[in-house]
Amino acid sequence: MSASDPVADMLTKVRNAAVARHEKVDIPASKLKLEIVKILKTEGYIKNFKKVQEDGHPIIRIILKYDDSNNPVIHGVKKISTPGRRVYSGYKELPRVFNGYGTIIVSTSSGVTTGKKASEKMVGGELICSIW
Repeated sequence: MSASDPVADMLTKVRNAAVARHEKVDIPASKLKLEIVKILKTEGYIKNFKKVQEDGHPIIRIILKYDDSNNPVIHGVKKISTPGRRVYSGYKELPRVFNGYGTIIVSTSSGVTTGKKASEKMVGGELICSIW
């Protein structure tokens, strides 16, 4: 089945796998998804990831991260921009997620980055999602 919003599909798979306490989750690969997964890794929401070929199709295998009491590190994910409603923000108006405890992912002219780094670079862009 083809998804109309592949990024939302990826975020839903990651959220559902974390709630179900799965060790890993596989998602179809794309450049945008790979950049988002790299941010999730650097921000500490996932353990690791790798890009592999399965049945001739590139996939991203994400290894999920849990705390000492086996609770998922990812508490919630919210998609902000959708195919029917794009949401843009300047660097001065970038929203904060749970007063700085969460992360917002932004697609800027200089690539996909976190809201904090976009503010430092003084660039705005499309708000992809927030994660906490």
